[in-house]
Amino acid sequence: QGTIRFRPASRTTTNRDINMKNVPLYIAGEFIQSQTKDWIEVTNPATNEVIAKAPNTTHAEMEQAIKYAGEVFKTWKEVPVSERARVMLRYQALLKKHHDEIAEILSQETGKTFEDAKGDVWRGIEVVEHAGNVASLMMGETVENVAREVDTHSWIQPLGVCAGIT
Repeated sequence: QGTIRFRPASRTTTNRDINMKNVPLYIAGEFIQSQTKDWIEVTNPATNEVIAKAPNTTHAEMEQAIKYAGEVFKTWKEVPVSERARVMLRYQALLKKHHDEIAEILSQETGKTFEDAKGDVWRGIEVVEHAGNVASLMMGETVENVAREVDTHSWIQPLGVCAGIT
């Protein structure tokens, strides 16, 4: 497995600066190499240089990820809210610790200036900070007497596996 070495975004990147690699998949808590034959080039829009290749994940790999996520959900949904909040706070601390490193990678992948990329990373940290307030976000509601002898109750509970493409 190769590695990517990034230089500051303010400098032109050359082939000597980057050892191109195939981006691994993260399934079942492990990084694995995709078995796909179809790879998507990740380019630095500022230079049009290919900096990595991302897998066009196979159907079997996608099914494996969904299956594992479904299995993990069974135990994760039982994790107390306070523990979930601590996970998000640890994640936030890691993002802060590696802020500039993440911004440098983001700058290379998007063509943004390093300063703009730092702002994007900080906005991400703020989202994680909000998620750290999961205890208050998961509070349900009780309303008495919405009609004669009728009370309503709502609970916020995890529903299952979902996916996002950004």
